[in-house]
Amino acid sequence: MKRRTFIKSTSLTGMACTLPPFITTSFNSDYSTEELMGKADVELFGEGINLRKEAYESFLEMKKAAYTAGYDIKMVSSFRDFYRQEAIWERKYIQYTEDDGMDPLRAIDKIIEYSTIPGTSRHHWGTDIDIIDGYPKSTGDVLVPEKFEAGGPFEGLKLWLDENSEKFGFYLVYNNDPRRRGFKYEPWHYSYAPISIPMLSAYRRLNVLRLLEKEEFLGTEHFTTGFIKTYVQDNILDINPNLL
Repeated sequence: MKRRTFIKSTSLTGMACTLPPFITTSFNSDYSTEELMGKADVELFGEGINLRKEAYESFLEMKKAAYTAGYDIKMVSSFRDFYRQEAIWERKYIQYTEDDGMDPLRAIDKIIEYSTIPGTSRHHWGTDIDIIDGYPKSTGDVLVPEKFEAGGPFEGLKLWLDENSEKFGFYLVYNNDPRRRGFKYEPWHYSYAPISIPMLSAYRRLNVLRLLEKEEFLGTEHFTTGFIKTYVQDNILDINPNLL
């Protein structure tokens, strides 16, 4: 792949001014850069669950409580490493550019409606989950907002989660606040706050622009300083304020 130029006529000092929350500084963190980007081996728990130990234990408690209330929480997705996210990204990039005929910039905008740039996903952390109710029958893609709304197969579980998920430490990440930017509303995506909050704090100290500059997955040649700055502010930081 042709090596792209992320920063045109921009020095490292200028880059630091552009992205103040994402400057690499000297600090003590329990989480390495590789871990935060999904490139480290992480100890995960639960067959088909794949969460960090504390998140896994809280998930089981929430699942048990939901079961008592008549809902079967089913895991659709949890931990995804960098390379799995890269495969998802490239599959969509090829689909939009080659099959659908979109220009690269439009394709990237389409991808980031719901999918993250590899190395920036919360699913890299072993704290975040995509869940549905396993009881109702549903055809097609299960992770669509309409299926969690009134009359949808997962309406009951969503109402239960609204009342109870935070008791177990799980918070909705991308809510339906009309003022929120970035990823679209995801009523299925929850994060275990006791771990994900400090992980996000550590992630904010990384220089995302410099790290992504080293990657060569499809589409990165179209990333610019301005695009990454906006992506960080809108897609990584404009989330449920309880998770900041």
